Amino acid sequence: MSNSSHKHQPSGLASLLADPELLCEFAHINGQAVASSTGTDLAVSDPATGTAIGAIPSLEAEDAIAAVDAAEAAFEQWSGLLPQERAAILRRWFELMVDAREDLAQIMTAEQGKPLSEARGEIDYAASFIEFYSEEAKRPNIESVTSHLPDAEVEIWREPSGVAALITPWNFPSAMITRKAAAALAAGCTCVVHPSSETPYSATALAVLASRAGMPGGCFNVVTGKASTIVEPWTRDTRVRVLSFTGSTEIGRLLYRQSADTVKRLVMELGGHAPFIVFADADLDQAVAEAIKAKFATSGQDCLGANRFYIERPVYEAFCTRFARATAALSVGPGNTDPDIGPLMNERAIAKQKSHVEDAVAKGARLLTGGGGHAAGPLFFEPTVLADVPDNALIMKEETFGPVAALCAFDTEEEALSRANATEYGLVAYLHTNNPRRIYRASRRLQFGMVAVNRTKVTGAPIPFGGYKQSGMGREGARLGMEEFTEVKYVCRDWR
Repeated sequence: MSNSSHKHQPSGLASLLADPELLCEFAHINGQAVASSTGTDLAVSDPATGTAIGAIPSLEAEDAIAAVDAAEAAFEQWSGLLPQERAAILRRWFELMVDAREDLAQIMTAEQGKPLSEARGEIDYAASFIEFYSEEAKRPNIESVTSHLPDAEVEIWREPSGVAALITPWNFPSAMITRKAAAALAAGCTCVVHPSSETPYSATALAVLASRAGMPGGCFNVVTGKASTIVEPWTRDTRVRVLSFTGSTEIGRLLYRQSADTVKRLVMELGGHAPFIVFADADLDQAVAEAIKAKFATSGQDCLGANRFYIERPVYEAFCTRFARATAALSVGPGNTDPDIGPLMNERAIAKQKSHVEDAVAKGARLLTGGGGHAAGPLFFEPTVLADVPDNALIMKEETFGPVAALCAFDTEEEALSRANATEYGLVAYLHTNNPRRIYRASRRLQFGMVAVNRTKVTGAPIPFGGYKQSGMGREGARLGMEEFTEVKYVCRDWR
């Protein structure tokens, strides 16, 4: 680990920022900007153009351990602060983030490709978690219960677990950090964070702002580099009490296994394979408009993205026609031009879209619009709609994570719900119907952690985000999100 005595920012993007220091090429450990001791860096590129933005240190396993050392050393001080003192620092972090909204959005669009208006929306969303938990930090955490023993007083306390390791993905590079870190810090934990190497600058900018907000050194450490190098030592370290991960189910299973020997508390938000169900009594125009949002936000690269569209047969063809027309009208281009659809993150994502389309068509699906790469560049894919997609198509079994929608018809409520539940994923389901009894029945039957009825937007800081089955464990957001970073202590004392 090499501490940096100066801050150097890449040219180009930095010149567009009101505060160029927010584009930081260093990791952050114990309140210090850290470079690689071996001089090894990882390139960071704009997916829209392939142009290099800059680089980020590729740190070593010993750096990952040094971050835990710093977090452990800071834990006693941070957890010992009065709740309102922690709350004040979090509140200042929130305020600085709001003030830096435009710069943070520009950084995100450059490294992630997200359309600029979506990037601004994510900054607002990310900041809302810090604001929420700055307030939640002040809530009393003591519960009195009626004693079951004579001459005894019984209390239940919630105490911070210790060091929390937070591993976050590239698709929401700010919000996935703040949703975890704000909850952990509010609870009194300290954090070691590993952001995606494809989108590290959003994370290092948050570290810069946290330091400015008065966050003590060691409380919020951002360790950049290859995930296999940084994260595995954390899974083996008994001092890391909680591991929170957002990403694929495949990697979630790996972290689950690696964390078994140290019996960590795990909070995992994993893959999604969301069904979007439209009954004939629904408002069809509203359903189409919401389907566009559910499918194409973040260019389809969203664990909440609708993947499988089940449409009741009497309105099936009408829905297909309207949805395909609306999809074909979506604009595609670099994120800084603020299109509807930006680039995908990498070549693997493009290959997956192509394979899903080709497989579905080979199995009898109709291609209504799109279906291939876009002229905007090698990491752009046309917004695509497939109709009559059979259940044995790959796209009906796997999370597409891109701008390809698969439509099929159903005849009965039982059929729709059974097919929607026929997956090991269970993050979110979308339901469109105006029948109140069906809303209740279907919401009960759907095996998903979240159900959106006649709308798409359901997330936010006050709600418990998470899924059933192999879509994860635990919840993020709400008071439940903070409780994931606490231990329950029972105290029984003689009052005589």
